[in-house]
Amino acid sequence: MFLIFIVFATFILYNINRLTNTLCIEKEIPEERQVQVFRTINVLITILLVSSYVEVLFT
Repeated sequence: MFLIFIVFATFILYNINRLTNTLCIEKEIPEERQVQVFRTINVLITILLVSSYVEVLFT
């Protein structure tokens, strides 16, 4: 179960980062702000993935 979730989480993080990169290019966000945008989105998605894993683990 853990291995399947790790593969799923990696796939989700990759796709979210790809979409974030497209957003930064489309909205012409400066390079200095892109680091902050990526960090914020990655932290929020990681929290979401961990909480969903804990929910699946304890149900």
